[in-house]
Amino acid sequence: MPDAQAKSEDKAKDFFVDVPFETPGFFLKGSAHLDWGMKNRLSRIFNPKDGRTVMLAFDHGYIMGPTSGIERMDLAIPPLIPHVDCLMCTRGALKTCIPPETSKPVVLRSSAGATVLKELSNEVIGVTLEDALRFNAAAVTCQCYVGGPFEKESLANLCHLVNEGNRYGVPTLGVTAVGRELVRDARYLGLAGRVIAELGAHFNKTYYCEPGFDEVVAGTPIPVVIAGGKKLPEADALAMAYKAIDQGAVGVDMGRNIFLAEDPAAMAAAIRAVVHDNLKPDKAFQLYNDLKGKACGCGDSDCCQG
Repeated sequence: MPDAQAKSEDKAKDFFVDVPFETPGFFLKGSAHLDWGMKNRLSRIFNPKDGRTVMLAFDHGYIMGPTSGIERMDLAIPPLIPHVDCLMCTRGALKTCIPPETSKPVVLRSSAGATVLKELSNEVIGVTLEDALRFNAAAVTCQCYVGGPFEKESLANLCHLVNEGNRYGVPTLGVTAVGRELVRDARYLGLAGRVIAELGAHFNKTYYCEPGFDEVVAGTPIPVVIAGGKKLPEADALAMAYKAIDQGAVGVDMGRNIFLAEDPAAMAAAIRAVVHDNLKPDKAFQLYNDLKGKACGCGDSDCCQG
């Protein structure tokens, strides 16, 4: 009976995907009534000109240890910084491998307590807001395991970050974390994103899905960025980014699909062109191939040495 009722309710839903979300007084969805500090930090993460962002995620080591492509973060990450808008990492990675002269905003990983050797959803908050501010974080983030074994605890972590962040004017990114037993479909991702938004997060990182991603975005009243997920062929990753943006996402938070590419800097530049310039996938893949093995022309000495 509950399954039949759920299916009936699903059929009745109308997300009005063709009706834009009003953003009076500020350029980001659901952010018009935030205070000045929140808006200022969000304006560093998202480009005010188009409301979009390219985030570089390299926080994998906090659960996975040395991850392929970023075994040496000090060598792998700095050349990519000129091509992205924002860094997402742990405080350990930040203080050991990222030059403090870096001006790009940081979304600081604040959840901890689990590794791939145990149940991933059993996390706590390991970074105080005071410490996040000492690192000049633009936002803080934690995993949200909706439907996971430790669902309540992970959502309590989110609420803690939101409450503390509201005191200090620091936004919270709620990350939809999909366990092995859950399906990344529109019904689940839409549920998780809505829960994360209603608990007070200021933006949501989720996964792209087909069909129904436009409904996931429409039903989540805060900005949505997509995770890159597992490594895909470069052309496929660019196509996924394009489809997500076309269906309402306002950015990507990619890791492995950038730093595991044959040429990570070229891939970051191509992803940036998709997100900020609406470059179509075939043109973006051509750009990637054109940039492979070459100086990209960004002018940054850490990147363009060729």
